[in-house]
Amino acid sequence: MKHSISYADAGVSIDNANRAVAQIREYARSTFNERTLTEIGSFGGMFAGAFPDMAEPILVASADGVGTKLKLAFETGIHNTVGADLVNHCVNDILVQGARPLFFLDYFATGKLDPYVTASVVEGMARACRENGCVLLGGETAEMPDFYPPGEYDLAGFIVGVVDKPKVIDGKSIVPGDVVLGLPSTGLQTNGYSLARKLFFEVGGYKVDSYVEELGTTVGEALLATHSSFLPQLGPLLDSGLIKGLAHITGGGFLENIPRILPEGVSVEIIRSSWPEPAVFRLMQRLGNVSDHELFRTFNMGIGMVVVTSDSSSLRSEIPEAREIGIVTKGERTVRIV
Repeated sequence: MKHSISYADAGVSIDNANRAVAQIREYARSTFNERTLTEIGSFGGMFAGAFPDMAEPILVASADGVGTKLKLAFETGIHNTVGADLVNHCVNDILVQGARPLFFLDYFATGKLDPYVTASVVEGMARACRENGCVLLGGETAEMPDFYPPGEYDLAGFIVGVVDKPKVIDGKSIVPGDVVLGLPSTGLQTNGYSLARKLFFEVGGYKVDSYVEELGTTVGEALLATHSSFLPQLGPLLDSGLIKGLAHITGGGFLENIPRILPEGVSVEIIRSSWPEPAVFRLMQRLGNVSDHELFRTFNMGIGMVVVTSDSSSLRSEIPEAREIGIVTKGERTVRIV
């Protein structure tokens, strides 16, 4: 009699998937609220969509990943922070239009499913969802043998939020003379990691556990610093009329992200000396003799969110950590670092 070949023989363990889902379910449930209408495990997540407190509710959606920051998780064995990175990144991406998050979905794919690793990643997602008042409504876990190297995985997130149409932040009212404020980042956030890894590990010869006096920590800890959510700081001000524009400084740095919110006829001048540049960026510049232009179009340089306002003093009284970092000028939607 021929041996009966199972899915497990092909490298996919349904039992492992079930064990992972059992652990994930409790993390997800901890984010549920009264609008959540389905359990984890349904074919689709259901969420109540009535917004009687809004005149004209608009849904805002976004999708993103963590990029090669995942390589740091693989090398350090720390997996409960990249999920939080993913959620916070997505929250910030819809926040710039004035939207507050409603629910989040994730996609986790790996070659061989490790229930502990999967649950650790989702633990970080659930923690960030709770902190942002966002429901982890569902997701997909895929085991794909021979597709990913052993011990590695990929991660993507999808978020939906809502904003009342009269309260949308779109940058259209930005004019010359407006002030540019910056909110501090916690590090690289989730962008520029391919260059950062090359600089630290190839050029500098560091290991993830190398302690660097200038950083005050190991390279791995510095590079794994969790991407901040700016919703706690900016959320209370979204309806105030103080904010004319918001730019999340992610891939593309200052030079690519700020122009996305500028109307025709204006530019922005950023004063580099107006905030303390974190040591991790100074060290990377020295390691690779990286030009200023390349730094500012790759990294956030210590500023995770840019806020444009005509009332700097009022906004700073609400967010003391905000720094004046520049000014809006006449121009053609460009950014100049001085």
